[in-house]
Amino acid sequence: MSVLDPALMEEPVPQPTPDPEIPDKLYFRIGEVAKLAGIKPYVLRFWESEFPNLGPKKSGTGHRLYRRKDVELVLEIKRLLYEKRYTIEGARKMLEAKPKRTEPSAKSIALTPRQQGELFSPGNAAFFQELRRELAEILDLLSHPKT
Repeated sequence: MSVLDPALMEEPVPQPTPDPEIPDKLYFRIGEVAKLAGIKPYVLRFWESEFPNLGPKKSGTGHRLYRRKDVELVLEIKRLLYEKRYTIEGARKMLEAKPKRTEPSAKSIALTPRQQGELFSPGNAAFFQELRRELAEILDLLSHPKT
């Protein structure tokens, strides 16, 4: 095998890695997101300047707080840059062209009057009676704490 062997000069193709399980939390700190994505925090801060969709909220103390959708976006950016080998500009254009995922509005999930009436049908009476009993127990516990 010679030193100029073309097989040795090829750049290894990164293998797709499965996305990590994102914990069920409202907010993540930069260190948590960096660890989940397998990148350094300074890379995340750089991506914030390059990708307008990636904008974590800041806490009262100035810490970055990422929501689940931010974490998902970070994982997508990493996939585009590291696995698909896009440039920053190419990844930005790809994300801008991607259709936006919207959350259902309150109006779109509101129940019709008929559906609302079905909630209180006689078949659900036992459920609501049990629910009232449990709520009364909780209220009693909160009203009379044991010391």
